[in-house]
Amino acid sequence: MTVGDSHRRDTDLLRELEPIVEVNLDRHLSIAKEWMPHDYVPWSEGRDFAFLGGEDWHPEDSRLDPTAKTAMIINLLTEDNLPSYHRVISSSFGKDGAWATWMHRWTAEEARHGIALRDYLVVTRGVDPVDLERQRMEHMSVGFEGQTESAIRNIVYVSFQELATRISHRNTGRATNCPLADQLLARIATDENLHMVFYRNLVTAAFEVQPDHTMQAVRDEVLNFQMPGAGIKDFLRSSATIANAGIYDLRLHHDEVIMPILRFWKVFERTNLGGEGEKARDELAEFMTVLNGKANKFVEMRERRRARAAKAAE
Repeated sequence: MTVGDSHRRDTDLLRELEPIVEVNLDRHLSIAKEWMPHDYVPWSEGRDFAFLGGEDWHPEDSRLDPTAKTAMIINLLTEDNLPSYHRVISSSFGKDGAWATWMHRWTAEEARHGIALRDYLVVTRGVDPVDLERQRMEHMSVGFEGQTESAIRNIVYVSFQELATRISHRNTGRATNCPLADQLLARIATDENLHMVFYRNLVTAAFEVQPDHTMQAVRDEVLNFQMPGAGIKDFLRSSATIANAGIYDLRLHHDEVIMPILRFWKVFERTNLGGEGEKARDELAEFMTVLNGKANKFVEMRERRRARAAKAAE
């Protein structure tokens, strides 16, 4: 298939899905609840930094568990790259009609997440604000590039990514041991879940319009999935810390992100696939078996490490 053929197929799919976008946009607007980022920030705890005659940040200022602190920084830096995500989506979905209306609404809702997280962390002195700002500058200066220009692959990707982000935020909130942070991250996770439902419903419709092409996109995105924050400095090290704490790991990725969405799409039950779609589904099934094995191995190794640590502490 030529580049021109692929572009035409994408254009046809976006046009076919636009009525579905309109329906799901209306549904989203009827369900989404307005909330204010400033309501989740304990402003009375705030105090000036040295520039205004106060004191700069000290490590003992933070009441956050170190692992929760790492997770919150990764979550915030990921949210910070919103301008790049907007550009990728705009390039893929177009700048007119229901697609554009959704894109702008999604961007506006996502922007609240970074606002609220940063205000909470700075006011409560949960993290070093100088280091945080330097990391933001470095991460945003690199930007974010989508793995593909394919519209259906991008829709499939955000279906998984929004659910993964929801779980990461929710579990981070629990790990903070701060009721307010937990409440804030639960609120953000609710947004992410609604976004996931929107994209997930579009993929369901795409399976009826272009079943083989959609199945190939699902296979490709599951096999190559990366969180949008993968470009953050020391991301692998931070991810290992987060995984070892059970905030987001391979077991959760398999059980609570990939498999629930595949079941919703009835990926392994579909009868409308051609040869290319069947081949993609077989490759997906093989990968999921391998992923499940890796998840089991990771959990076993983590339990052994925890057992050794507990014994050493006796």
